[in-house]
Amino acid sequence: MAQLPERCDVLVAGAGPAGSAAATLLARGGLDVVLVDQHAFPRDKVCGDGLIPDAHRALRRLGLLDEVMARAQPATHVGLVSPRAIRVDVPGALAVLPRRELDEIVCRGALRAGARLFAPVRFVAPLEEGGAVVGARLAGGEHEREIRCAWLVLASGAVPQALIAAGMALRQRPSGVALRGYLKNDAMRARIDKLEVVWHRAVVPGYGWIFPCRDGVFNVGVGAATDREINLRVLLDAFTRIYPNARELVAGGQWLAPPKGAPLRTSLDGARLSRPGLLVTGEAAGSTYAFTGEGIGKALETGMHAAEALLHGGARRAADAAVRADYEARLAALKPRFALYERANWVNRHPWLADLVLWRATRSERVHRRIAGVLEETSNPGRLLTAGGLYRLFTE
Repeated sequence: MAQLPERCDVLVAGAGPAGSAAATLLARGGLDVVLVDQHAFPRDKVCGDGLIPDAHRALRRLGLLDEVMARAQPATHVGLVSPRAIRVDVPGALAVLPRRELDEIVCRGALRAGARLFAPVRFVAPLEEGGAVVGARLAGGEHEREIRCAWLVLASGAVPQALIAAGMALRQRPSGVALRGYLKNDAMRARIDKLEVVWHRAVVPGYGWIFPCRDGVFNVGVGAATDREINLRVLLDAFTRIYPNARELVAGGQWLAPPKGAPLRTSLDGARLSRPGLLVTGEAAGSTYAFTGEGIGKALETGMHAAEALLHGGARRAADAAVRADYEARLAALKPRFALYERANWVNRHPWLADLVLWRATRSERVHRRIAGVLEETSNPGRLLTAGGLYRLFTE
């Protein structure tokens, strides 16, 4: 805290994927960027750890993909499994890397670009003058400091305290929850070499997953995009009983630590995106897809959108309205896709739809390609579940 500067061009609160991606582009653009996080790195983060094509594209833009893939477990397919054990393997650029490692790589990229990191330092509240944010109050241990900035980028994740303190929370309850643990089972390394996503009545209104990490370790978890009260430990126990691969993993393996849970904010909903002097990005802005629970790629992407809007406006206070309009327009352009993934979340609540769609995919190469397009973001999952989409399942 003693070395924290009195001012900077941009203060980024939160050094996860969104905050670090924003800090990277801003620092490359010549701005003085201070990045703070409430935890010292490396630090854990509850997540499925799956890197799907949108994350690969974002990491490539940041110049970090090779470094990430050198540490990650690559995969060529994700296996989609329905309640009746119908399985479709969908090809794609995929990998798994625990967030403890991924977030450190992305944060380190921001530091190489010229951003300065201070951690553990917690965002407490914005400083305001004349209705605009002009800085922030930060805490480190028992000490507090103020730092002034032209812009504050809030990339504080799904926990709502920072949003509430900044006056940006439209919804305090999470829109989803997830629980995951790491399980070591060397005997299953050859058996499970793809990402697996499983729907079953026992885990309604969510889904289960098994994602293979390196060295015989597997990320095993359950998630649900709902604001209902859910006992995730009951769902995880059910998942590891009803799904054979999960059952064998547990029977012959060892949990490396008790599973951990975390909230999710989805569908670009639940928070104001901007106010004078402040932008909200990443999962704080709801950058996670409701249907899949995937959030890494869109967190990176929204963070870069925040940076680009600031750079186009020169990060000047005089350009406040233009910067905010630019940023909100960028996220508005993403909103229809999030809405379609929200519609596709019906599969999690009604898993018989997975039986129907996957059964048809085993009989139609065109349907199989459309599902692959969902992963690549070249086709929309929600359209599969309209009346017309279901009709086309049986006519294509």
